[in-house]
Amino acid sequence: MVMLQFRQLVVQPGQRIQLQDVDWAEFEAILAELGDERSSRIAYFGDVLEIRMPLPEHEVDNELIGDLVKILLEELDIDNECFGSTTFRRQGMQAGIEPDQCFYIENHAVMIGKRRIDLTIDPPPDLAIEVDVTSKTGLEAYQALGVPELWRFEEGGLRISLLQDGAYQDATQSRHFPQFDVIDWVAQVIVRSQTDGRSQTLKAFRKQIRGLIAATN
Repeated sequence: MVMLQFRQLVVQPGQRIQLQDVDWAEFEAILAELGDERSSRIAYFGDVLEIRMPLPEHEVDNELIGDLVKILLEELDIDNECFGSTTFRRQGMQAGIEPDQCFYIENHAVMIGKRRIDLTIDPPPDLAIEVDVTSKTGLEAYQALGVPELWRFEEGGLRISLLQDGAYQDATQSRHFPQFDVIDWVAQVIVRSQTDGRSQTLKAFRKQIRGLIAATN
């Protein structure tokens, strides 16, 4: 039998590979071999491991949506901790996931100063963001880990899912920003950035938010 190291596998941008019958020890070993300095993302649930390589445009949209959330949190004066694409995993749930962006909002205080996450004692992120189609494996991992709110940006639109009774239900509003039409705003920011550029688009968005907040005070 020919044995290959995972570093020898080449996953092209926009593609993914799925491995069946991967137990927890093998999952941990694969993560260690892949290392932290990589652009691929993983999703693991049960005995299925998925490795995907984002497209370049994925990263552009990812940063824009993450910046949009940061602006909302800053302008609304909501304390938070951002953990980016940290690997979240819990052996008891046989689940592991790497969101594109994630935020601790309700639970921000207990995460201050944390550099390592242990989901046996730490809470999962309050909001996770995935840019690109989220696979069944990824959704099951998020559900198993108990992430309360998941945003998925796919095919030019934002989909908000809220965890209810252990399963995700689609929603029209974010639990964290219920007063705003976040779905519409994300679409507008993505489209505008393609003509006005990132900086000008985010400046305009911040100005818009400040105006709305001032109007309600």
